[in-house]
Amino acid sequence: MAIFYIIWRVHTDIVGCYFPLDDWKQEVYELSSSIGNISIRLLSFELKRELSFGNLRESFFQTVSNSTWANECYLVAAEVSEEEEFRSELSRLSTSFGIGVIKLNLEDPHSSEIIFPAKYREALDWETINKLTMNADFKEFISTVKIDITSKKIHKKEYDQVLDIETLKRKTSA
Repeated sequence: MAIFYIIWRVHTDIVGCYFPLDDWKQEVYELSSSIGNISIRLLSFELKRELSFGNLRESFFQTVSNSTWANECYLVAAEVSEEEEFRSELSRLSTSFGIGVIKLNLEDPHSSEIIFPAKYREALDWETINKLTMNADFKEFISTVKIDITSKKIHKKEYDQVLDIETLKRKTSA
C-alpha cells in the first residue's frame, strides 16, 4: 500500500511511503521487523509543469538536492519534451544520479508514464531526513510513518487522501 503526503512549502513537493503490511504474510513482516529490516520505502517527488532544455538543469538538480534522501526519487512533469537530444541528456542524468522521471497524465493520473525508473537506494540519508524535519509537514509525516510501523496499522486518515479520477476531474473543473 502506498501512502502519499503533500508538502508544498520547503524542499520536496510530495513524499510517499510504501508499507508492505498488506502484501506480506504477518510472519514475514514480524521477522523483518525483528532483525531491523522493515521494508518500507520512502519516495520523494519534485513536480514541474514542463521539462525541456530550458529548465532541465535547474529542475533536475533541484530534484537531486531535495530528494536523494529517499529510497526512490522522481522528477515529475506534465509536459516532457520529445526532442531526441533532450531525451538523451535526460536519460544520461537519470542514470548518473538515479533520479526517475515521470510524465504526469493530467487527465488520467493512473495512466502516467515512468519514462526512466528511479534507482532504488537501500540506505536512507538520515542526516538529510533530520534536517528536513525543520519543515513541520515533513516532521509530521515522519512521525506518522513511525507510528504506523510500530503499531502495524496504517492510519490512513493521517495522510492526504488519494482521490479517484472522477473526483479529481470534478475538483479541477470547479
